[in-house]
Amino acid sequence: MKNFILGLAVLSTVMMKAQTQIIAHRGYFQTQPPTTENSLQSLENAQKLKIYGSEFDVRMTKDGVLVINHDEHHGKMEISEATFKELEVLKLSNGEKFPTLKDYLKQGKKDKALKLIVEIKPAKTPEIENEITQKTIKMIKDMKLESQSEFISFSLNICKEIKKQAPSFKVQYLNGELSPEQIKKEGLDGMDYHYSVFQKNPTWIAEAKTLGLITNSWTVNDIAIYDELKKQGIGFVTTNIPDQLKNK
Repeated sequence: MKNFILGLAVLSTVMMKAQTQIIAHRGYFQTQPPTTENSLQSLENAQKLKIYGSEFDVRMTKDGVLVINHDEHHGKMEISEATFKELEVLKLSNGEKFPTLKDYLKQGKKDKALKLIVEIKPAKTPEIENEITQKTIKMIKDMKLESQSEFISFSLNICKEIKKQAPSFKVQYLNGELSPEQIKKEGLDGMDYHYSVFQKNPTWIAEAKTLGLITNSWTVNDIAIYDELKKQGIGFVTTNIPDQLKNK
C-alpha cells in the first residue's frame, strides 16, 4: 500500500511538471551573442528552443500599420503619433528593420509547433483599441494562424473585444486585479499575472484551475519563483530565460 501511495505521489509530481509550459517573453533574446527583444531573430531563437510559445507586443502607427514593439516609443518617436515610414528609418539595435505584425506572423508560420502569444497593447481610446484588435484578428485569420495564436492584454476592453470578434480565441487578462471568479464572469479564458499577484493571493491558481481557467505568470526569471509556481500547479510561465526553465 505504501508503495502504491508513493507511486501516486511520484506520478502526481511528474504530471504537475509536465503541465507547466514555457513561453518566451518578447522572444528569446538573452542569447550569446544577445539579440533584441521583439525582433524576428528573437522569435526564431524561441522556435529553435522547442517550447510552448513566444510572446510579442502589437501597437498601431498613426497611419494604421500594425507593428511589434513593447514601449510606446521607438527611439524618440511615439508610435501612435508617427507614420510607419518615419518609424522604419530607425532600425532595431540588432540591425533588423522595424518589424510589422505581418513580418512577425510570417516568421511564426514557419514553425507551427510554437504558439504565438499576441499581446495587444492598450491605446489612448477604446475606439482605437477596437480598431487594433479588429485589424490584428483579421490578419491572423487571413494568414490562417487561428489555431497557432493566443491573446493577452492589460486592457480589459481589448480582452472582451477579442472574445466578441472571435469567441473561439483564447484570451488571458494581464493586469492582476481580477479574481479567478471575476475573470470567469467576464467571459475570458484565463489570467496571466505578475508572479507577485499569485504570491499575495496563494489560492488563486488552484481556484482558477477549478474554474477551468488558464493560469500564466510573468516575468519569471528566478528559478526559485518558478519552482514555487510550479508546485502550485501553474499552467504556464512567461520568462526571459526560457532556455534555463524548459528542462526544470
